[in-house]
Amino acid sequence: MDSPLLARHGAVPATGADAGIAWHYGDPVAEQRALARGGAVVDQSHLGVVRVAGPDRLGWLHSITSQDVQALPPRTSTELLVLSPQGHVEHSAGVVDDGEATWLITEGDHAEPLAGWLERMKFMMRVEVADVSAEYAAIGEPVAAEGTDAEPVTWWDRWPTVLAGGTRYGPPADEHPGAERSWRLVLVPRADLAAAVAEREDAGWTLAGTWATEALRVEAWRPRLSHEVDHRSVPHELDWLRTAVHLNKGCYRGQETIARVHNLGRPPRRLVLLHLDGSQHVVPDAGAEVRQGGPDGRAVGTVTTVARHHELGPVALAVIKRSVPEDAELTVVGEVGGSELQVAAAQEVVVPGDGVSADRPEAHGPLARGLTPRGPDAPQSLL
Repeated sequence: MDSPLLARHGAVPATGADAGIAWHYGDPVAEQRALARGGAVVDQSHLGVVRVAGPDRLGWLHSITSQDVQALPPRTSTELLVLSPQGHVEHSAGVVDDGEATWLITEGDHAEPLAGWLERMKFMMRVEVADVSAEYAAIGEPVAAEGTDAEPVTWWDRWPTVLAGGTRYGPPADEHPGAERSWRLVLVPRADLAAAVAEREDAGWTLAGTWATEALRVEAWRPRLSHEVDHRSVPHELDWLRTAVHLNKGCYRGQETIARVHNLGRPPRRLVLLHLDGSQHVVPDAGAEVRQGGPDGRAVGTVTTVARHHELGPVALAVIKRSVPEDAELTVVGEVGGSELQVAAAQEVVVPGDGVSADRPEAHGPLARGLTPRGPDAPQSLL
C-alpha cells in the first residue's frame, strides 16, 4: 500500500523493495545530510511487522531461529535469521519484546511468508502469530537508544556491535564505519503515521527518503535481506554474525552450517564496498556484473546495492568470490538505456579474503579422515 506521505509536494516514489514510500522529497542531498547529522525522520511504512504473542513465544523463537532470545528482556533489541536446512538465509527480522508480545520487523514482502512459516512451526506451543503490517507502520529516526516504556514499540539497530554470542569478520565495532550510523524504527498505528512524522518535523527534523537511508546503509556496510541476500547466501559472507547469530546456543535449522563454516571452513563469497568512478555521471543498477580487471575480465560477483553518498560519491555494495585478491582492480559492467555501461571500481574490504573470523577456534589437527586441509581453500568443501 502506498504511504500517504507520497502526496507531499516533490515526493518521488521509490521502486523495488522500497516501493510504496518516497525515494526523496525533492532535495536528496540535503535530506541525506540532515539524516547523517541526526535531524531527519524517514517513512518506513513499507516494512512488514509480525507480532508473536503467548507465554511460549521467546523459548519457541529461540529454538527455531539463529538468535538467543530465550530470556530477552522487554525493550531490548536484537536481530534474528531464519535459515534453510543448508544454512542459507531465508528471512531476517529486527526483534524486540514489549513484555506481552514479540515484534518482528522485516522486509514488506517477507512479512506474510515469515508469518506463514512461523505458523507452520507452532506445533503444540502456546503462541499466536499475526502479520500486522496493515495495522502498524514503521518510522525511521537517527537515534541510538532503546525505546522507553513511554514510547511505542521501538527497535534499535545495534549494527555493527558484536552482540553476545556473535563474532565478526570485519573490524571491531569502534573502528567500523557503521559506528557512526544511528538508526531505530518506531512502530505506530498506521492511521497515525502522518501525525507522528509531522510531530518530528515540528521539532525541526527534515523528512527524508530512501535515497538518504540507503546511502548511509551502504557506507555502514549494513546488509539488507532484499538486497544483499540471494538463495546461496550464508551469514558469514555478509559479516552478519555480528548481530544476528548466536554461536553458543542450542540446535536450530541451519546451525550445522553456521558452526562448520565458522570453526573449519571459509565463506565462499565476501561482501565488499565499491567506490565507483563517477566521471560518467551515471551509475550501474543493482544486479550489474563485477569483473576482475577490465571489462573483459572474468565475472567474480554481483552488485547488490548502488547509492550516491553526499561525501563519498557513487558507492555500492557487492558480493564477490572470496578468492578475489583484496587489491584487485574491478570493473562493474551493467546496462543503461540499452547500451553497455562500464565503470571502474575500487574495493574496500568488508569481509577479509582469508575468510576467518576474529575468534575462530585454533585448529587441533584433522578431526576425521577426509577433513585434513590440503590448501587455503580446502575447507570450502564443507559447504
